[in-house]
Amino acid sequence: MTKELLQQVRVINPISNTDRVADVLIEDGFIKSVADKISDIPDNTSIRDCASLILGPGLVDLYSHSGEPGFEERETVASLLKAAAAGGFTRITLLPDTSPSIDNPAVVAQLQQLCKNSNSSLPLLNIWGAITKDVKGEKMTELADLKNAGVVGFADGDALNNLALVRRVLEYLQPLRKPAAFWCCDRNISSDGIMREGADSIQWGLPGNPAASETSAIAALLELVASTFTPTHIMRVSTKRSVELIEDAKAKGLPITASTTWMHLLLDTSSVKSYHTALNLKPPLGNPEDMMALRRGMREGILDAIAIDHSPFTYEEKTVAFAQAPPGAIGLELALPLLWQNLVETGEFTALELWKALSTNPAECLNQSPSNIVAGEKAELTLFNPQETWKVDSNNLHSLSSNTPWLGEELTGKVVGIWC
Repeated sequence: MTKELLQQVRVINPISNTDRVADVLIEDGFIKSVADKISDIPDNTSIRDCASLILGPGLVDLYSHSGEPGFEERETVASLLKAAAAGGFTRITLLPDTSPSIDNPAVVAQLQQLCKNSNSSLPLLNIWGAITKDVKGEKMTELADLKNAGVVGFADGDALNNLALVRRVLEYLQPLRKPAAFWCCDRNISSDGIMREGADSIQWGLPGNPAASETSAIAALLELVASTFTPTHIMRVSTKRSVELIEDAKAKGLPITASTTWMHLLLDTSSVKSYHTALNLKPPLGNPEDMMALRRGMREGILDAIAIDHSPFTYEEKTVAFAQAPPGAIGLELALPLLWQNLVETGEFTALELWKALSTNPAECLNQSPSNIVAGEKAELTLFNPQETWKVDSNNLHSLSSNTPWLGEELTGKVVGIWC
């Protein structure tokens, strides 16, 4: 039996809404005791001085991408789980846009077997089942079969513009009691837009993607949710008007949750000035007023969770002109330190607000029980040193890809351990 005592660690627990310094005793994978000071220490206990360290529930990612199966040079399941662990995540949820896509029980079983073959101390891999199974996104998968195969819910990696199909999906999902997640984007409106339309897109000379491409699609989805009342998650919210639409829908009692990604909380269109291809994202970074609205929405509970949307691509794929680069950036190992330093250390977010958006709320969006730091619970925890510095380079990253605008920079804040 393993026994660990974390002495005088700062414990952040969103469930009890507490932020305190305490001793935490962990025995054989369970939390044995949490107290101001634990003096009755069992024999053979490993004692660790955790002054200046932060202990919180394990982080939960709502949606990210893997290369495997199909593009193992970008990321394997093993490297994805290692990157997640290094970033403090104890649960990660894989989007179905692999090759072949996760649109049938056989692919689900293949991924589950890969997880069984990996180190048991790595995070839990949840799997989104695909909503559609053809290239055009016009044919619905066998949702019940995927549910029985063990998927956590249903999503597509891309936007669905066939509203009749979306309505039918919402009706079919009602009895399955599994979450459904949609990225809202009208591709007829977005057209060939590369960055969010506005003054910066004109200045940087890149085709603009109007905010209406997202907001019109969200408005349409909300109308369908109102008619079916199927619980729905809205992914990748990126504009000020989207936050307003979601706030109004929640005030009317619609069964929706929503998330934005960590990079949309930290950066806006002004960052695209560098033309760094890791800033070509889907959806594009918002204008400054969009970023501030997303932060407000997160603080006020209009938006429920921060997703990582980890999107690995090889050096060759990203070393092209900005407009030709595939959209996406890695983030599992970078999100917590950058969010902490830019939002918590500045006083804009409390530690509880940030940790809740990265742990408790994402679990609840997946209809899962969140981790709780109380005696008797399983130890699903993240230990974080907000003052440790490290350099972002290919030697320090566990991901096989390094497509990030922070490559080569020194960051402050590093995860020093997880319990899964």
